[in-house]
Amino acid sequence: MEIKRSAIVLIVFFLSFQSLTAQQKRPLTHADYDGWERLASQKITDDGRWVGFQVSPQDGDSRIELFPSKDPAKRKVIPRASSFDFSPDGAFAVGKIVPEKDSVYVLKLKKTKKEDMPSDSLFIYNLAENQLEKLPEVKSFGMPEKSGSWIAIHFEKGKKEKETANKDTEADSTAKADKPKKTEGTKLTVRKLDGSVNYDFDRVKSYGFSKNGDFFHYEVAEEDTLDNAAIYLLNLATGESKLLSEGMTAYTEVTFSPEAKYLAYLTTDDSAKSKKPYHSLFLIETSGSEAKEIVTKESEGLLEKGIVSGNGNLKFSEDEKWLFFGVAPDYVDYSYESDTTILDEDRVSLDVWGWQDSEIQPMQLKNKSKEEKFSYLATVDLTNNKITQLADPEVRNVILESKVERDFGLAWTDAPYRINYSWNIQTGRDLYLVDFASGKKTLIERDASGYPSISPEGKYVYWYDSRDSSWVAYDVAEDLKINLTKELSVVFHNELHDSPSLPGSYGSAGWMEGDNGFLVYDRFDVWKIDPKNPTQAVNLTQGAGRGSNTVFRREKLDPEEKGIDPEGQLLLTAFNEKTKDSGYFTGSFEGKSSPKQLIMSANRYYGLTKAKESQEVFLNRSTYAENPDMYLSDLTFKKLTKVSNLNPQQANVNWGSVELVDYMTNDGDPLQGLLFKPENFDASKKYPMMVYFYERNSDGLHNYRAPAPSASTINIPYFVSNEYLVFVPDITYKLGLPGPSAYSCIIPGVQSIVAKGFVDADNMAIQGQSWGGYQVAYLITQTDMFKAAGAGAPVVNMTSAYGGIRWGTGMSRMFQYEQTQSRIGGTLWERPVYYIENSPLFFMDRVKTPVLIMHNDEDGAVPWYQGIEMFMALKRLGSPAWLLQYNGEDHNLVKRKNRKDLSVRLSQFFDHYLKGAPAPLWMSEGLPAVQKGKTLKYELDN
Repeated sequence: MEIKRSAIVLIVFFLSFQSLTAQQKRPLTHADYDGWERLASQKITDDGRWVGFQVSPQDGDSRIELFPSKDPAKRKVIPRASSFDFSPDGAFAVGKIVPEKDSVYVLKLKKTKKEDMPSDSLFIYNLAENQLEKLPEVKSFGMPEKSGSWIAIHFEKGKKEKETANKDTEADSTAKADKPKKTEGTKLTVRKLDGSVNYDFDRVKSYGFSKNGDFFHYEVAEEDTLDNAAIYLLNLATGESKLLSEGMTAYTEVTFSPEAKYLAYLTTDDSAKSKKPYHSLFLIETSGSEAKEIVTKESEGLLEKGIVSGNGNLKFSEDEKWLFFGVAPDYVDYSYESDTTILDEDRVSLDVWGWQDSEIQPMQLKNKSKEEKFSYLATVDLTNNKITQLADPEVRNVILESKVERDFGLAWTDAPYRINYSWNIQTGRDLYLVDFASGKKTLIERDASGYPSISPEGKYVYWYDSRDSSWVAYDVAEDLKINLTKELSVVFHNELHDSPSLPGSYGSAGWMEGDNGFLVYDRFDVWKIDPKNPTQAVNLTQGAGRGSNTVFRREKLDPEEKGIDPEGQLLLTAFNEKTKDSGYFTGSFEGKSSPKQLIMSANRYYGLTKAKESQEVFLNRSTYAENPDMYLSDLTFKKLTKVSNLNPQQANVNWGSVELVDYMTNDGDPLQGLLFKPENFDASKKYPMMVYFYERNSDGLHNYRAPAPSASTINIPYFVSNEYLVFVPDITYKLGLPGPSAYSCIIPGVQSIVAKGFVDADNMAIQGQSWGGYQVAYLITQTDMFKAAGAGAPVVNMTSAYGGIRWGTGMSRMFQYEQTQSRIGGTLWERPVYYIENSPLFFMDRVKTPVLIMHNDEDGAVPWYQGIEMFMALKRLGSPAWLLQYNGEDHNLVKRKNRKDLSVRLSQFFDHYLKGAPAPLWMSEGLPAVQKGKTLKYELDN
């Protein structure tokens, strides 16, 4: 009996200790945000021997961690480091070290001049030798992309040079002679990473390596007004630096061909302020001695009244036969603008809106800069220097593949249909093949509903036809259009699509080698389709995806893959739509067996990256409670080794958990939602509950949600940590009924949680942003079950919003109501009742719920007068409402200072209404304009 009593005492002590430990955990505060870390710049060397990543707090100094993949404990931590990369040979890691953030902040408080602020440094870390080298005052650095062990280091202007340049000199001839010359260029060092070879150059403005690391170009800037800018070519093997040209105003778009046979660049001797600078295109063979001018404004073959564009990118084909460049029109009349006899005060400034314009004026103004820089693609055949114009005003868009490997490309135009774009964002486009040698365009499809691509071998052009909900291919040799999926037994459009627009596809996985098969996805499975015989398509996953509600998708392991090797491994990602588990499977390109599981668990897996020359991989894994840390493994996934450990402070915080809940809508449809519970949840207690929503979110069950200041919505971890339940229901929609659909999905979901017995039903609130803000506004006109509400950027009056502008793009808002998210499905004059019945403004007299509105005065998505309409209606009705208008902010807050402010006000607002906390002074007293910027009024009203 004594032994048993001792055991009981020990058990009670252990449980009490556990309870005490749990009680010692603290809730999250707004002060926790800055130090919360995330992973960035995760990299592995080509041989898989070394791994590195950057750890960045939300606000503070980052660090780089580097270690051998076989021995992660042996790691090098470099404080304040960022923007790193491994050298192509995997022997070095190189990156920047930035000044300490707190020190910079102090210097800013002291009004330190910009030129006296500390500069970035460069680190070069020898991985094998564990040797770290640091170089101060570095502006930028570069390394070859493919091979070589070289680095270019571009330095800031040295401090001594700055002091000399800024020093006042006496106005005598000697002082003037000693004054340093002004230049944009600074010192550049090109060296072997191990320091064994070193080349230094002065007043360099720009530079770059060839991909294979054989050659290097650099451009030097002018000194004062000496017109001595120049471009040089450095042979890295011999150290010979060759002057290609000097004395021009600028040398731009300097580009090596893929194997560095050629170097091309643009140059001009016109002033940088010229309205119409004339450029020439130069080319040099890197093995040769002289750069040749191959295209000028007088060259034959250019667009009529066209000149070489200074804004067109230069690009070589992979076989180094074709050089592509841009051509700009030379017919713009600047006479009014350049007329010096007109005073600025007398100049006319207006916008003319014409009904025949293909784009309305706000959209034209938004795209003005882009349009002014637009160039029409042309090419020069480097075997004979023949110039061919490819794009023209009738067909402006010529598409080049990332690697040009054939003598033709694709072109398209939506000009015949563009006038409808303000209300129909699914306008068609005419598709063409364009021959590089002749410029001839061959029509493939008129009024097509998709964007085309070329198969790896160039045998087919393919796209998804949204009007037919099918994948189609065009056989180039046979001039034949083929429907690839229409006759198959499953659909390939989005089955969950619930808006008036045409449904999209689930995407494709690429082409087999030789263009012998096209891999495409339905909702769950992967199909291989032979364009020569599409009805005999093979389900590579044998229907296992649809049979188990598991979404299978091919994981691309080689980013430079051209065609899919049929003898290679078919690695599949897997996601179960019902349970939200995920993982990896293997399959067969023959489709003769069902996918075999490698790993599947209640986690989110993402970011899989394979070493180029070995089987080592890294990936990220998370749950709501588990940081998305980095794990190392191989393609068997038998062992996952955790190699990062972010946010250890989370162990001392009340964090909480999340669970998947199932419920039924008012219409009897099954839906899912996410219920977040505080740590040490007690089902016998009553908790206040926040309800947040935005369409569908349940697939994010295992997403990690970091504590962070709010851009517009509640931060779930913060509220859960502070003893709130948070419920996030999914929503589905019926055409023309966005408001009632939201009610039908959200309210039954909330009621199903209340029915569990642990919700304080008298203290519930809702919050949402944008489309979620609209639904908040609608719900509080339909029910009084919520004690408070937060609505960010809400549309409350669809009749006025319909005719407005999305200032972020300059587009009319009509399309949103007729085709997309607002889901009315017709014009205002066709469906006026739908617009009114779904607009909360017309029912504001029903609102009994206090509301916190946020709508910012530079919102580019939802006109901010919508928030004003809601606030003014509630103010006139005497219903408690506050409108937060952040000056100069867009749809969601960008500035961190404003995000922190919103986070405080959201928590104070909901704590007051749901927890009975005192109201802050900004709520009880307001914040008069005369006090703006002088106080924040966070203080609580006692």
